[in-house]
Amino acid sequence: MGWLITLGILALLAGMPLGISVCYDSAGVLVKVIAGFLRIQVVPSKSKSGKKDKKEKNTKSGATEKKAVKQTKAQKKEAAEESTVKKGGSAMDFMPLVRLALEFLGTFTRKLRINRMELRIVLAGDDPCDLAVNYGKAWTALGNLWPRLEEVFVIRKRDVEVQCDFEGTQTLVTARVDISITLGRLMSLLVCYGIRALRQYMKITDKRKGGAAI
Repeated sequence: MGWLITLGILALLAGMPLGISVCYDSAGVLVKVIAGFLRIQVVPSKSKSGKKDKKEKNTKSGATEKKAVKQTKAQKKEAAEESTVKKGGSAMDFMPLVRLALEFLGTFTRKLRINRMELRIVLAGDDPCDLAVNYGKAWTALGNLWPRLEEVFVIRKRDVEVQCDFEGTQTLVTARVDISITLGRLMSLLVCYGIRALRQYMKITDKRKGGAAI
């Protein structure tokens, strides 16, 4: 009975969606990580350390100045270290890793799902002729974009519109996209390509030690 419960839990975890939600509007960029029913905001940070730092600065100005001096010295040290040109690795060893990375990204084709896509473009201008031309160009560009997106993603819901504002001074964009992939599918890809990356790393390490290729 215990193994049935374990299998059930694993099945639920494998089907759990993981992803990211990105929004853009007049307030800037908002990024949230999606894990099942949880949405965790990562950009902008909700940390209140700014207020805390301000209070500490008012009450401990002397300590802050000493810290600033230490930071300046540390920055100078880092700059000196960065100025030293590091010797690059072999391109022959690097290219297989690049090909593997590109192949890994290619496996996500039609495996990533866009649960929600919203795009609203408001074209600004006081010339009706120019707006009409830009309006047509915008829809043409979007029409060329959708087939490419559908080759890579499974799009469940999309809401796109282009409007004209004859009194506006700048073109405005409001956008949102929610992308997800199941945990089971992601883990299978990571395990498969993780093993291949490890083998490639072992080949490079063995080569640098002077041994035979694996």
